Amino acid sequence: MPTLDWIGKKAVINHHQDVPYRLIHCDSRLSAGDPDAGNLLVEGDNLDALKALLPYYAGKVKCIYIDPPYNTGSEEWIYNDNVNSPQIVKWLGEAVGKEAEDLSRHDKWLCMMYPRLRLLREFLTDDGVLLCSIDDNEAIYTRILLNDIFGTRNFVAQLVWEKGRKNDAKLFSVGHDYIFAFARNVAALESVVWRSPKEGVVEIATEYHRLKNEYGNEFESMSKALSEFYARLPKGHPSKKYSRARNADERGVWRDNNISWHGGGGPKYDIIHPVTGRACKVPDDGWRFVEETMKQKIADGYVIFREDHTKPPIYKSYIYMEKGLPSENTEYEGQSEVLGSVFYRHTQPSNDVMKSIFGEKVFPNPKDHEILARLIRYVTSGSKNCIILDSFAGSGSTGHAVLELNHADGGSRRFVLVEVDKKTASEITSIRLARVIDELEKNASPAVTSQCSGFRYCSLGEPLFDADGGISPSVTFPDLAAHVFFAETGQPIPKKAQVGNPFLGAFQNRAVYLLWSREGASKPGAHKDNMLTIETLAALPPPTADFSGERVVYADGCTVSPERLARDKILFKQVPYRVAGN
Repeated sequence: MPTLDWIGKKAVINHHQDVPYRLIHCDSRLSAGDPDAGNLLVEGDNLDALKALLPYYAGKVKCIYIDPPYNTGSEEWIYNDNVNSPQIVKWLGEAVGKEAEDLSRHDKWLCMMYPRLRLLREFLTDDGVLLCSIDDNEAIYTRILLNDIFGTRNFVAQLVWEKGRKNDAKLFSVGHDYIFAFARNVAALESVVWRSPKEGVVEIATEYHRLKNEYGNEFESMSKALSEFYARLPKGHPSKKYSRARNADERGVWRDNNISWHGGGGPKYDIIHPVTGRACKVPDDGWRFVEETMKQKIADGYVIFREDHTKPPIYKSYIYMEKGLPSENTEYEGQSEVLGSVFYRHTQPSNDVMKSIFGEKVFPNPKDHEILARLIRYVTSGSKNCIILDSFAGSGSTGHAVLELNHADGGSRRFVLVEVDKKTASEITSIRLARVIDELEKNASPAVTSQCSGFRYCSLGEPLFDADGGISPSVTFPDLAAHVFFAETGQPIPKKAQVGNPFLGAFQNRAVYLLWSREGASKPGAHKDNMLTIETLAALPPPTADFSGERVVYADGCTVSPERLARDKILFKQVPYRVAGN
């Protein structure tokens, strides 16, 4: 099998293993919405951030989307594409050493990408998928690099995103990017069928929820407003072709459809009109369903009778059906499809979105969040409860996509974003996400309430462990407590831990405790403050009076017998060795 080699490869091939685990600090001032939504925006170099996040998310991410620097030679922004940003230059010098002085532009890019991709693979579920955007500058190297890390057998597709052409090129007008799709384990996808709502349906669903929030159950008013929605759409908008679906009810958005058998030869039987009491006219081609199925359709409200029996009834075909209502037998008239490997979407809409949020152009070349939403929905096989990761977050298009997906279908997807530039993360990405959350909450439907309506803004702290595997001197009790609780539960600590109180919080019938003090850690040998003994066990404060779950106790050592631990539902974990990430 062909392999890819470059100057510096030997230095970085295992570099991800040497990157230290760092503490993660949450900043409530820059967070927004529900802090317990499970979404994170992490400010910091993505290699450090990925290693810091790995104990919490390894094997749990369903989809990774990344838009790394394309290495075009541009020097315009923090991820400047000739890979000469101060962060990358410093990192290359430390990771590759003197050999970095001889690196070409492509060598530098490969050195930067390799350890990050190695770590990213570890985040994916067994059936998880990585989507990587790139252009011609590094496309050939990216494909071979991904083959090397994921295995050629796990290649899924190479998508072509056509974005529009300019007429000022000397030879060819290249207006497309690529998206490489690789699976963690393609065998896990053998029984999976990916399908996507046809383009334009998601926008209709979003409008339905907005109107439902405004009008409640006034479906006549909603239907009138749907007609106005279609009229307002610009020419060529993908939703416009569904403008016959201008009716709303408690189920969703529908259009009237023929109730006869397609192609003729359908069954013929009597359907009694509920008002006249006489049999309705039977279509020339016969009824669309056999009699028992038709009776069920009528009972479920999918059939509308005309004024009298002289005409066949009308059948409701739903373009979109709201979550939580019976949909197993609902026909969507082919409104789902297999996505092709080539698709078109101009760059202007994504720029317009940013201008609508900020009032001006604040970020170059933001990714189109609607395209990302469609791809994420597609490769996650319709899963509405999964984690999406983007370690080159930029303006936050991936987070925007996840928020809108949840708003549209009531999902509980969560995002984890990493952005290296502090100014971008704090003044663009976080603000964009916060404003999107505010806007979506204004238009939320009571029937479909997103569980992911906020995010925590985080930054990276000092390495947790020193070179000898001990707790770093700069780590305080609250620091270690936050890391321990996050590592144990996958959730941020409920409130800042207080010195002297070993109880950190409870999650999913597990209570987490930490017996550790900086004073005790600085003294030779095990210190009583850092030991789980009969006395300290008896003094552990219960989470609640009726708590009956497991208690996980982190401490330097334990003198309590295994039998007593088992009896009291205590799981002992030794510090620092069993703290996740050491």
